[in-house]
Amino acid sequence: MAPVTMPTPELDFGKSAENCVTDGLIKFGGGLALGSVFSLLFFKRRRWPIILGGGFGIGIAWANCSKDFNRLTASSRPKV
Repeated sequence: MAPVTMPTPELDFGKSAENCVTDGLIKFGGGLALGSVFSLLFFKRRRWPIILGGGFGIGIAWANCSKDFNRLTASSRPKV
């Protein structure tokens, strides 16, 4: 049986950073795809829905990462 190791703050930070990058790429790609569909179907192949969709995806991923890192730093602070 393998020894059980306790999670360290560095490992938690690394895992959160990896999750943020993955989340950002997925949400950015989803925003681009949704913007492309709207551009093709409703806006006569304009470029702005694609850019707006990608921006919304990055914004949502940024908000999720901010909450994740704030939770991580709040739990590692000593209680006074």
